[in-house]
Amino acid sequence: MCSGRVDLEFVLRAFSNGMDGVLIGGCRFNECNYVTHGNYHALTMALLCRRIMEHIGLNPERLRIEFMSSAEGSRFAEVMGEFGNSVKELGPLGKGEGIDQNELKLKLAEVRKLVPYIKLVKNEKLASRLVNPEEYDKLFTKDEIDKLFSEVISYYIDPEKCQACITCAKRCPVEAIVGGKNLIHVVDQEKCIKCGTCFEVCPPKFSAVTKISGAPVPPPIPEEKRTIVRKKKEKGETDKE
Repeated sequence: MCSGRVDLEFVLRAFSNGMDGVLIGGCRFNECNYVTHGNYHALTMALLCRRIMEHIGLNPERLRIEFMSSAEGSRFAEVMGEFGNSVKELGPLGKGEGIDQNELKLKLAEVRKLVPYIKLVKNEKLASRLVNPEEYDKLFTKDEIDKLFSEVISYYIDPEKCQACITCAKRCPVEAIVGGKNLIHVVDQEKCIKCGTCFEVCPPKFSAVTKISGAPVPPPIPEEKRTIVRKKKEKGETDKE
């Protein structure tokens, strides 16, 4: 996988598809042909992914990142040989770690669902430009990643406060909010990527969206109870909403 295109989702998808190991290769630092210098981003993303792998019980040695120039053919062959032998010693994905295959699939699926949220929360660190290998292990710690998953943010629309203004539904980037005119809105937790857009755009006069950290989300209000019955305005009465 080329470091210029590496993404957390790509790596996790490879493991979800049964790959026993993933090698990310890229040009040396400050030798990238692109102004974005994607190799720095690839490094931090790989370091984050290795910690996540540890969290779900996978050996982080199944993921390796190496930087070399296009002229280093012998070095490339050496790295590929070393990595291939290392992965072979680790055994098939999951089996080498003693993880049930169905359990592993579920764990990977859950993490992949949270990728947008993880990247949003760790955006600042992912933008780091590490040059010293001694900094690698310090960027993301085990406790930090454990906390990340134990305190996952969820968003819930309070049916007592929602006025069906449709603002959050229009702004949701993944159409995870179910609702419509005069219908109390509900967040589809399966689709929600936890970006917080609904929380940010909900009008302050309603404040209907609640942020929940590390706790179960209340069950959605039944569909038959979502209709908002509005009082008819008397003649000359103004809309106070």
